[in-house]
Amino acid sequence: MHIYLVGGAVRDALLGLPVKDRDWVVVGATPEQLLAQGYLPVGRDFPVFLHPRTHEEYALARTERKTGPGYHGFVFHAAPDVSLQQDLARRDLTINAMALAADSINPDGTLGDYKNSIIDPWGGQADLAQRRFRHVTPAFREDPVRILRVARLAARFADFTLAPETQALMRAMVQAGEADHLVPERVWQELATGLMEARPSRLLEVLRDCGALARLLPQVDFLWSVPHSGMALAPRRLQVLDLAARLAAPLPTRFACLLHGLALPEQLPLPTACRELAELLTREQAGLQGCSELDAQGLLQLLQRCDAFRRPERLAQVALAGACLSLAEPAATHAAGQCLLGALAAAQSVDTARVSARAQAAGAGGRDIGQAIDQARIAALNRPLPPASSNLARPG
Repeated sequence: MHIYLVGGAVRDALLGLPVKDRDWVVVGATPEQLLAQGYLPVGRDFPVFLHPRTHEEYALARTERKTGPGYHGFVFHAAPDVSLQQDLARRDLTINAMALAADSINPDGTLGDYKNSIIDPWGGQADLAQRRFRHVTPAFREDPVRILRVARLAARFADFTLAPETQALMRAMVQAGEADHLVPERVWQELATGLMEARPSRLLEVLRDCGALARLLPQVDFLWSVPHSGMALAPRRLQVLDLAARLAAPLPTRFACLLHGLALPEQLPLPTACRELAELLTREQAGLQGCSELDAQGLLQLLQRCDAFRRPERLAQVALAGACLSLAEPAATHAAGQCLLGALAAAQSVDTARVSARAQAAGAGGRDIGQAIDQARIAALNRPLPPASSNLARPG
């Protein structure tokens, strides 16, 4: 039995990046042997086990054969006679098809001087040096999820280019209808991960170049045909998205920046926070971007429409998204967001219980009490706004 570290952990180590998740392949073993050593089975489609101490995933070396369309149309073969090279051959990109023998790893888990021990049958190290995404074998086309993975990796490694033959293969996959069989939950998982990378615009560019964006997010693909200042609107929207990334915006903010003004993708299982923030941004964009021009009553009405008194944490996200849409410099974007949050801080400074008690003592009730609170908040908003205290992303 031989154990190898494989995939992204080897790739990231060679790139000098922190190794976060480690995947292992076991060659020459049976499930019974791993169970006897205390490994816990977790795989349903093929044998995957958790290490009894580290709880990292160990998968038996396997091959796979396409039997039907989509992500689930595979038959897997895992047996002691499957070689490491056969297992690596089924992987998506050459940079993810490298391995390192477990016995060359230091006892404390660090890799140490490992570069001469890399097992690289498909030229992954050369493609890393060329900053290139290249598929391992034509079997790449059998799994449409790989289209999403390549796009996600492009958002993470923004200086990598896509090999022409891989790009052509991805286009052929889309034209053959493979992207139509993607499971919505998996689509959202990959899109959400890609949106949180350093250059989310690359996610969309790669998907559009192969035709998958029109299948998965047609409303976003349509932006390439919508004119804006003499050119398509899409480049501006991509700039907005990358600005949100530079400001370390959370996922709901980035998603809202992308889908602003567009129909939401009903076919995807969107988290409530993403859906609500996108709808709020579309509805309130003018007020959010023109916050500094509003009078006190206008500011209060905007805060109320944003449900800011009950959900102040969401206001920080929508304020940042609204500012990003203006494509201001990071410092100006931060200042624009702080305007709205400063208004919330001023309105929150009103002692509503005290105002309510005074109004009741004067014989007011119901709607009149609410109006008294509104007037007190408007008075507070007419004074110089206090500095906002929030977790609004700082320019960096």
